[in-house]
Amino acid sequence: MLSQKSKVLLFSLCTLLLWGCSQAPRTQGLVVWHWLTDRQDALNDLAVQYQEKTGIPVEFKLFFPADIYSQKVIAAARAGNLPDIFGILGEKKILGSFIKAGHILDLTSYMEKDNHKWQNSFYPQTLAVTQFKKDNFYKVPPGTYAVPIDTTVMQFIYNRSVFQQVGLDPNRGPRTFDEFIAVAKQVKENLGIDGFVCGWGEGWLLNALATEWAINLMGEEKFLNTIAGTVSYTDPQWIKVFSLFMKLKESGVLASNIEKMTNKEAEDAFAKGKAVFSFNGSWAVNVYRQLNPRLDYAFFSLPEVSDKYPEKIWGGAGTSFMVHARSAQKEEAVRFLEWITQNLQQEFLVLKTNNLPAVKMDPEKFPSILKTLGNDLKMSVEDFPGSSPRPELEKLTHPNVWPKNEDARVIEVMNRGLQQIIMGLKTPQGVAQEIQAVKERVSQL
Repeated sequence: MLSQKSKVLLFSLCTLLLWGCSQAPRTQGLVVWHWLTDRQDALNDLAVQYQEKTGIPVEFKLFFPADIYSQKVIAAARAGNLPDIFGILGEKKILGSFIKAGHILDLTSYMEKDNHKWQNSFYPQTLAVTQFKKDNFYKVPPGTYAVPIDTTVMQFIYNRSVFQQVGLDPNRGPRTFDEFIAVAKQVKENLGIDGFVCGWGEGWLLNALATEWAINLMGEEKFLNTIAGTVSYTDPQWIKVFSLFMKLKESGVLASNIEKMTNKEAEDAFAKGKAVFSFNGSWAVNVYRQLNPRLDYAFFSLPEVSDKYPEKIWGGAGTSFMVHARSAQKEEAVRFLEWITQNLQQEFLVLKTNNLPAVKMDPEKFPSILKTLGNDLKMSVEDFPGSSPRPELEKLTHPNVWPKNEDARVIEVMNRGLQQIIMGLKTPQGVAQEIQAVKERVSQL
């Protein structure tokens, strides 16, 4: 994920560079740009399968890290040589700027063909991240502009082996915030390992967790009203949200220097058994498998801070691909994306990469570690006769499905403020005042 500073820079570059670019014709094969280091082999295997089936070669070009990839996409848009298929990282307004500049093909007609056959194959919450609704804040024509190839769900994770060592039930994670801290303390006192590790040097992880706790504490309507500007960040419930991070610090369960830790560092620490809890996305299944195949762990839902409002889980489309509207091969590019999101290819990706699928799939075909995450997807006996009923997917939320995203400058101040709370440099009240001051300033620009 991109840092907030990178998002601000990318949006500025989009505004300055994207308009009026033309596309040089390309006549052979399809070229796909991506940043997915852990999936290059699987994608290459699919490219071979597609060429064997159709005779059309597909080249997946990998660029990383994410910031470098995004800069390359913007430079290509300026030069008029975007590939046939690519992805965009960042906020929805960045995607909107590419669409309004004419770089991204509207896929609505393809999705709705044959009585919405392609559209209906996706989990609705996954596809929603790629869509713009009528009269949206970004003034983008309504439609579907990207094709998700997997689904991401953010969840808490616990080490089952550690639970067993301290006499806890390895089949049940903590349900409440207080229980979460109590277990983390118990583990640290008995085994001397950290209670919680996470890549909080990357602000988006802090923001995702703060969002989940905020919605659980005040409800989604009040949360969205804060973004709209009708509720202040100095509201007592927001201060209570920020205070949760102070309580985590004061409990002594946080990993050392957690506020500077990257997600990769946190994943490595958890995989090596250096902490009992973490907070990460469903992609972690593939990461942990590579780092420590013997790691015994499980996912569990947000430790609740209130029983008044239901939890919302940060999730939706994990990776989405767009078709370059000026590509000479745009029709073939659409056909390839239709093919890669068919069930057989999605099953291949699930088994090969341990990521949740973008399309509706029988959960019995998931690897065992993913089945609990499948509970967050809308799967029912009507979808798959013989399978167990699954909860509705209203549990998922994501900035790209909200009516409006919070300004990146506000988010940056919030994330930095949370880091400073964790470091003991600022109070929840002081951070709330700083966030609101920036919110009021940018709203006047």
